[in-house]
Amino acid sequence: METITLAMAKGRTAQSTIELLKTVNIQFQDFHEKSRKLIFYNEDHTIKLLFVKAVDVPTYVEKGAADIGIAGKDNILESKADVYEMLDLQIGKCQFSIAGKNSEQFGQQQNIVVASKYPNLTERHFAKKGQTVDIVKLNGSVELAPLIGLADYIADIVETGTTLRENGLSVIEKVEDISTRLIVNKASFATKSAEIQDFIKKIDRAMR
Repeated sequence: METITLAMAKGRTAQSTIELLKTVNIQFQDFHEKSRKLIFYNEDHTIKLLFVKAVDVPTYVEKGAADIGIAGKDNILESKADVYEMLDLQIGKCQFSIAGKNSEQFGQQQNIVVASKYPNLTERHFAKKGQTVDIVKLNGSVELAPLIGLADYIADIVETGTTLRENGLSVIEKVEDISTRLIVNKASFATKSAEIQDFIKKIDRAMR
């Protein structure tokens, strides 16, 4: 049986996924949250687990460095990776949304400035609407942008909305439902079909 390589990011998603895998007897004995190791194997070495940055998971899978990835829908869309999306793991549910201070003007302005960690996803959304938009790429604290005049609106992941409310912002438009997905490299799906299908069936069974 060939080894399949699984890529995911550390954090809540990884912990939930690993707990899910344990229910179908896939365990990584050396794994613990504080470990600095980046590569782990299951008991019979049929699965190699890689820990990478969340934004990089789709790239690892698309380029074949990993056969399977566990990634947020936001990162899959942003990367535009050419992969198969096989399962919605229903982990980390949230919304990719447009938010700002003034909802009344939204849609009436010809040219708007939007701050986001997700420029590709943001650009595609506004292109569909035929809206001219200038995107400011930020890596954190995007809520600050409308408060200091750096942008008119933000495009970001919203889970509870608490951070928005505390900064005087509100959701103006919901764009995309986001959750954690299982993705597969297209070549691997052909060359390691039996192993990958078996893995997917186990995950699907664990979810049910």
